[in-house]
Amino acid sequence: QVQLVESGGGLVQAGGSLRLSCAASGNIFSINRMAWYRQAPGKQRELVAVDITGGRTNYADSVKGRFTISRDNAKNTVYLQMSSLKPEDTAVYYCNAEISGYSRVYNAYWGQGTQVTVSS
Repeated sequence: QVQLVESGGGLVQAGGSLRLSCAASGNIFSINRMAWYRQAPGKQRELVAVDITGGRTNYADSVKGRFTISRDNAKNTVYLQMSSLKPEDTAVYYCNAEISGYSRVYNAYWGQGTQVTVSS
């Protein structure tokens, strides 16, 4: 099967930076869309950033200009560089990817989540 493993979360002061990583492994033939979501306590999970095959990216308005999504296709890894962090960025961040195995059927997979806490 497929696994997504995130890393890079932690505690940072407001104005600081963090880089999240998410590595996909397992039965992988092709990866289409890769994205980062987040969920704060008591709130719905929201899309933060998405990288669509071909280099197209899109961001939530709340993170534009501060966060950058990128991917290394050779490593099946997606990154989220977060700068100028604010307390309202505090959340569990989840990696999401559309991956096909040798069956050529795409399925959506989620990582286990990594906590990002921004102190004021």
